[in-house]
Amino acid sequence: MKRPGTRFRAAAVCAAVVSLALPLAGCSSLETTAPSAARAHAAGAAARLGTVDCRQTKCIALTFDAGPSENSARLLDILKEKKVPATFFLLGKRHIEKYPELVKRMADEDHEVASHTWDHKILTRLKPAEIRAELERPNKDIERLTGRQPTLMRPPQGRTNATVHKICRELGISEVLWSVTAKDYTTDDPKLIQKRVLAQSSRDGIILLHDIYPGTVPAVPGIIDALKERGYVFVTVPQLLAPGKAEPGTVYRP
Repeated sequence: MKRPGTRFRAAAVCAAVVSLALPLAGCSSLETTAPSAARAHAAGAAARLGTVDCRQTKCIALTFDAGPSENSARLLDILKEKKVPATFFLLGKRHIEKYPELVKRMADEDHEVASHTWDHKILTRLKPAEIRAELERPNKDIERLTGRQPTLMRPPQGRTNATVHKICRELGISEVLWSVTAKDYTTDDPKLIQKRVLAQSSRDGIILLHDIYPGTVPAVPGIIDALKERGYVFVTVPQLLAPGKAEPGTVYRP
């Protein structure tokens, strides 16, 4: 029987290229904004700061793509036990529509709920109307379930371009890439996943994981404990940018 999420394994291999070497095909003129730059250019800083000030604290963001899945409840249990917030970039088709109660729980437990598009189509290969549909449909479902319209999106495989930026700006959405990838689509070994994350992590990092794969969730407790021992504080992506605020049409990447 084919495991849930297996259909992403082959396609997701390309994502590792994006994380290690931007620019690439389809992103040749990609301009990104670092979290530190977003903080430095913020106005009204005191009014928008949350409980963590990443200007003073060694922050890192834990993010999960392509859920919810049958593994997400256990992941939420771990995050609750460890008192760690995360950012979830959710897929619509076969995910949000299959696990609406988990989407609600993510929001209720103070995680940031965002979009990974409706059907994981590569946005740079689509017509503008198709891009808009891929972005609007999951956001409507997330807003219906959580009461909040998402303001963040992660493009599948990190593939984006000027057309995607323009549509995101019109829809009030910012794009979020990453600086750490465990390539958990290539292995089910939690120890290897943990090793890869720890080797790449640094201040203001954005960690990319997928809770659809069986080896990922078992790796999370060790990742959290090891990074806490190194002095990191876990935050959501919006907290990482604070006192700055994600600007629609902007691409954020450490």
